[in-house]
Amino acid sequence: MFNLFILILERVGLIIILAYLLMNVHYFRDKLSERHHLSTKVALIVVFGLFAVISNYTGVEISQDRVVSDQVLMKLSEGASLANTRVLTIGVAGLIGGPLVGTSVGIISGVIRFFQGGEEAYIYVISSILIGLISGLYGIKTMRKNTYPTIKEGFMIGAMTEGVQMLSILILSRNLQSAWDLVTFIAFPMILVNSMGTGIFLSIIGSTLRQVEQTKAVQTHDVLQLANETMPFFRSGMNEASCTEAAKIIQQLMKVSAVSITNTERILAYVGAASDHHIASNEILTELSKEVLRTGEIREVHSHDEIGCNHPGCPLQAALVIPLKAQGKTIGTLKLYFTDAAKLTFVERQLAEGLGNIFSSQIEFGDIELQSKLLQDAEIKSLQAQVNPHFFFNAINTVSALIRVDSEQARRLLIQLSNFFRANLQGARTNLIPLMKELTQVEAYRSLEQARFPDRYQVEISIEEGLEEVLLPPFLIQILLENAFKHAFGSRKIDNRVWIDVKNSPDGVFISVRDNGEGIDSNHLEKLGKEAVSSLEGTGSALENLNKRLISLFGESTKLHFVSSATGTTVYCTVPYQERQG
Repeated sequence: MFNLFILILERVGLIIILAYLLMNVHYFRDKLSERHHLSTKVALIVVFGLFAVISNYTGVEISQDRVVSDQVLMKLSEGASLANTRVLTIGVAGLIGGPLVGTSVGIISGVIRFFQGGEEAYIYVISSILIGLISGLYGIKTMRKNTYPTIKEGFMIGAMTEGVQMLSILILSRNLQSAWDLVTFIAFPMILVNSMGTGIFLSIIGSTLRQVEQTKAVQTHDVLQLANETMPFFRSGMNEASCTEAAKIIQQLMKVSAVSITNTERILAYVGAASDHHIASNEILTELSKEVLRTGEIREVHSHDEIGCNHPGCPLQAALVIPLKAQGKTIGTLKLYFTDAAKLTFVERQLAEGLGNIFSSQIEFGDIELQSKLLQDAEIKSLQAQVNPHFFFNAINTVSALIRVDSEQARRLLIQLSNFFRANLQGARTNLIPLMKELTQVEAYRSLEQARFPDRYQVEISIEEGLEEVLLPPFLIQILLENAFKHAFGSRKIDNRVWIDVKNSPDGVFISVRDNGEGIDSNHLEKLGKEAVSSLEGTGSALENLNKRLISLFGESTKLHFVSSATGTTVYCTVPYQERQG
């Protein structure tokens, strides 16, 4: 029995090594995050089906309570049995992929075992299917939570499924005494080793995925730090001085070999390896950069020839070229270079894409600031002032706090933050935007605030059908929602509700933002929308500016109305019906 234990342990070791190698394949790791997709289930069936084949053919042949052979077994002797890691592979397949994967792998494994022959081989077809189904049903529980079974659960399920195998032999065998002798010989080593193997297999999956999440958290932190440190330079415009300083920061924090920033015609900054011939002020020479400027799509290359530098001895071996955009147009590129092509991985690409979006927003924000100095329209200037730097830094702190806890949520909030500021910049250029764009801004703001204060606010939005393209002044609903969040509820932390309604009326489009807050003091109520009302939360000019904007665009009939009591406040207005053409 001890000899059998050692031999089975060797087979489990082989499966564990294969599992470790598999978890280092990006494709397989990515698939594990999409376990509900049919394509992923098919991939898991193929992978674990191969594992099942290996398990069967590397088993240990047993006859009359002794080990006969531990070589590759294509065919068993008549009357012989097989001890292997088949149950481990079927069980893990079910735990990861659910009943479809577990049962399919069980069928594959059982059929192969049947054709290997030996004593009463049909038993193993039935037991394999049962094991796949049982483990798959347990796997559904963790799939719904988007988690994986723990090591403890792996040991438990591994022992239970091997127990199912032993019971199947006893119940389905035509010779009970022979079956009992086989079970007493193999049960202990098989249950112990396969339960250990299941637990170790799951631990490899869990630790690898945690490591990936930790890497994402670090990358997200780097993005935030980069965004914070490069913001002053990108906002000052696309010039050699600002881009050079930004490039130095990017190279230092991202630890790439070189960084280059260009506009549509020439290199504005180059820092790092190969700076002897990649020189700022030179015209753009490589077709790689020209292609990104032309298509507006990110490009990734992994060889010196693909980079397109003709200088002899250039050490650059890989590059990421990210388009920088403003107002929907590509205005330049950010290029990250590597002297070792192996260092350009999927993680670097994901990080670079996020940075490209943020840098584009910063550049666009800088352009708007420059344009605002030339604008004579006081209302537009006041709307631009609504981009509150305190809100920006609060949002950054919120995302930073989430990085170690929930990196995926941090990534989503980072995207929402980018969307929020991009919408602010675009809204400052136009008097009217479609309702759906305004609601996108509202959703971005709501997501960021609810991340800061989980479960504090509930927002319900009701939009009458057919109003999606109606035109409204930018920030109208967002400012009213922000005002409710900041002022309506005082220190109350629960049951804070806001209702947003947009519907047709005889005079145009009726817009209402209602809360169940503490109400507004009558002295303040008379001043709202007419003058700044100071508070601990800000200058109080937001509603005044918004009201002036409405009146200047549509007349006195469109001004804001305020109704307040001890049970809440309603702010409403009616905007003339205008719909976007084309």
